[in-house]
Amino acid sequence: MKKHTTLILAGLMTASGSVMAADLYVSPEGKDSNSGAKQAPVASLAKARDLARGKQAVTVHVADGVYYLPETLVFTPADSGVTYKAVNEGGAVLSGGSKLDLKWSPYKDGVFMAKTPAGLHIDQLFINGTNQRMARYPNYDASKKTDAYQGYSADAFSKERAANWKDPAGGYIHAMHRSRWGGYHYVITGKDENGEVTYEGGWQNNRQMGMHKDYRMVENIFEELDAPGEWFHNAKSGILYYMPEEGADLKSAVVEVVRLRHLVEFQGTIEAPVKDITLQGFTVRHAARTFMDTKEQMLRSDWAIYRGGAFMLTGTENVSILDCEFDQVGGNAVFVNNYNRGTLVKGCHIHDTGASGVCFVGDPDAVRDPLFEYRETNDFDTMDRTAGPKTKNYPAEGTVEDCLIHGIGRVERQPAGVQIEMAMKITIRDTSVYDTARAGINVGDGAWGGHLIERVDVFDTVLETHDHGSFNSWGRDRFWHKDRSYTQKYVDKEPNLPFLDAMHTTVIRDSRWRCDHGWDIDLDDGSSNYDIYNNLMLNGGLKFREGFRRRAWNNIMVNNGFYPHVWYNDSGDEFFSNIVMKPPSGANVPTKTAKGKRVDRNLFWTGFPEEMEWYLISKWDVNSVYGDPLFKDPANGDFSVKEGSPAFEIGFKNFPMDQFGVKKPALKAIAQTPVIPELKHERTKPRQPPENATLATYWLGAKLQGLEGEDFSAYGTRKEDGGVALIDVPAASAAAKAGLKSGDLVQGLNGKTVKTLDDLLKAYAEAGNAPLELKIVRNQQPETITVKGIPFLEIKTEGAPAASGRKVTANKSTKNDPLASLTDGKLAESYGPIFANSESGAAYKMELEKVMPVTSITSWSYNQGGSRGVQKVTLYGSASEKDPGWRFYDTARFTPLGSFDTSKLPESEFSGVSLKAPAGASLGEFRWIIWQVQPVSERGENTAFQELTVE
Repeated sequence: MKKHTTLILAGLMTASGSVMAADLYVSPEGKDSNSGAKQAPVASLAKARDLARGKQAVTVHVADGVYYLPETLVFTPADSGVTYKAVNEGGAVLSGGSKLDLKWSPYKDGVFMAKTPAGLHIDQLFINGTNQRMARYPNYDASKKTDAYQGYSADAFSKERAANWKDPAGGYIHAMHRSRWGGYHYVITGKDENGEVTYEGGWQNNRQMGMHKDYRMVENIFEELDAPGEWFHNAKSGILYYMPEEGADLKSAVVEVVRLRHLVEFQGTIEAPVKDITLQGFTVRHAARTFMDTKEQMLRSDWAIYRGGAFMLTGTENVSILDCEFDQVGGNAVFVNNYNRGTLVKGCHIHDTGASGVCFVGDPDAVRDPLFEYRETNDFDTMDRTAGPKTKNYPAEGTVEDCLIHGIGRVERQPAGVQIEMAMKITIRDTSVYDTARAGINVGDGAWGGHLIERVDVFDTVLETHDHGSFNSWGRDRFWHKDRSYTQKYVDKEPNLPFLDAMHTTVIRDSRWRCDHGWDIDLDDGSSNYDIYNNLMLNGGLKFREGFRRRAWNNIMVNNGFYPHVWYNDSGDEFFSNIVMKPPSGANVPTKTAKGKRVDRNLFWTGFPEEMEWYLISKWDVNSVYGDPLFKDPANGDFSVKEGSPAFEIGFKNFPMDQFGVKKPALKAIAQTPVIPELKHERTKPRQPPENATLATYWLGAKLQGLEGEDFSAYGTRKEDGGVALIDVPAASAAAKAGLKSGDLVQGLNGKTVKTLDDLLKAYAEAGNAPLELKIVRNQQPETITVKGIPFLEIKTEGAPAASGRKVTANKSTKNDPLASLTDGKLAESYGPIFANSESGAAYKMELEKVMPVTSITSWSYNQGGSRGVQKVTLYGSASEKDPGWRFYDTARFTPLGSFDTSKLPESEFSGVSLKAPAGASLGEFRWIIWQVQPVSERGENTAFQELTVE
């Protein structure tokens, strides 16, 4: 570790006139021809660097003032061992721009104009230190904090809108990703002969799915200059147009424009690193926007990145950036690129960046078998099995400490306060991150883990995007395949496969999180090898998507709970000793082939103890408890529990509630804190039970789930597109034989949109015996498949059923007619043997005397009172020799055949609904057939069934 010794040798000179002192001085009043002594300061940091080169333990003192850098300040290995320190913290400003001396004159409609120097190109305009907005449509509205671009319009660059633009070339289109996973940016190249806007770009997101149809904005269009604070620069004529805010005095205004992308660069290598340089106390301004060069794909994450920032570090050891303010830079603030060791960013205020705050990003060539685009896959039979990185060309042992980071992603919509990609053992502690378009902290892959995140305060995140978290991670590493079954097969043989890249455990602890537009902590695709404990999650809960060895304990989830999404079997995941306020919300979890290691000993603060029993069939929460956790002072953010709390029964231990976020007094005094939510002790039962349930919906023998809330994340689609998920497709089911798989999401059937379960059942009923053309999402990619030769529904309104006289029983009491009337071959204008109002999950069972092939199952109903003719039925078959009972979730005894709902179909006096096998086939061989029914009206009335037949 370097030591700096201050020596008073200001006047000592060598024969050549160079300074031998350990202190050099820089001042705006200095001259680069000076010696650098205190009485003779130089004018530029570049000159001070040159004077210090080759010497050790030099401190460069930089006086207050604005230093407009004529070019990027570059440090090489020869510049090692020097501290550059502002005399007064924040007083020395490093600017990548220029100050303009302009003469303004009125143009029209409140717009002023001024002549600019020849050859000037302006990317950003600052008036009195504040970044102004390019002329844009629609106009900026600061009150629309969570609206895309604080103002959007579907017609942003429509032909009709562009008809008013004389020459839009050089303008920009900004549009959200179709699924709101970040944004895209395009430069307008002009208009074609039809008046349509032409443009190029759209490479800023790794998941190429096209721009959102509504969330769009254009800027740098002269004709859209119509709001205070907007400007437009005509580079050809050299005229700047600007509409000032009311009352602004342009004559006295300080006008600055941006020139440089990078203000400071450290240029070293693994073999010859830049060492032991400290930059302390500077304000950093006027770095150019870089969104059109955000092109480099990361390792199968959703992100692309621009490899650069206002401060760019490559090939360094023990470089420190201390007590600096990064003020409105256009791209990333600090970029730690490839080989860097021991980087320290401490006590810094980073705000209103165009892209991310601090980025640690390694070299893809350091990764073994790297893949980039989401759909790329490795061949596991030939894949490198060597653990860890291939080279040293990545950041490691870097730290972001005691920083305040906010206003992240003012230009780009795929940013993070702190971004980690292809790096090892990065620490983030005592830091506040808020007001960001996407993540607060993002880890893009598992290579190579070992990160420590502690005592952070992260909130107001994912403000304009979707399907993300205050903390977000991916782990689409070598072991990850878009087809989970492929990964599962190999991991079953090689349990260490997920840890070839995620070789060190990442720890998230003692922190506070709040995300109102996603999850508080979101471990997405493949994220593996995490320990998460002592965290207060204020809104979005915790998500574990497919991955291995994630452990979460001693966390508090306010008004929410745990989201297990599409797990691998025997994943090793654990969730225990947590306080939650909702039951787990699983997506295709738990199932027999999607099990963790331990989900147990949690405290549920819920209104119904049966919520705890929701997952008991999977042996989840067998030893969990429920009750009021007895928080000490939740209204003021203290969620510690009082003596006597049932939380102590499950092993919970209190952790500090006053240590979250930035500690530096000057920054803590201005840092915001999250809104503490009002406790919502909702008395709600589980929305859709899993395997142990008596109510479920099936189609072609596959179990269905309608999506809601954040379930859409599991399928990589948008809420507005909807869909019905196949959460379990048994191998012997008609769905499996038709080529459908567990995890498929149906969004269309024969040209009809499928957003809900009702949509799917209606479209299926209307299709009859025709082939089905399905639009599905599989492994987060859209596909179209054609299904033929499957069971179908036939709706009948005429004809008389044949009497069978078979025995029918019911699991709940019926009224009116006897059960025998269901097999007498008569359709009567009566209730039939009907279940009581609001009786849900009731069922009729028919015995066929022996196991036999079944080709058709029909139920007839009478439209009694205009409301009881609708049929909502789920059919099961059983080949049991003895009466199989009524536990339909027992797949050893019951085979689900399908569900139907005729409430959306035309009504008639008598209605027959037949589930029929295709010609020459059967629905299966059964001895028992079950019709499980649900109420059909708002009043809870049950159907007036008249006849049940089986052929």
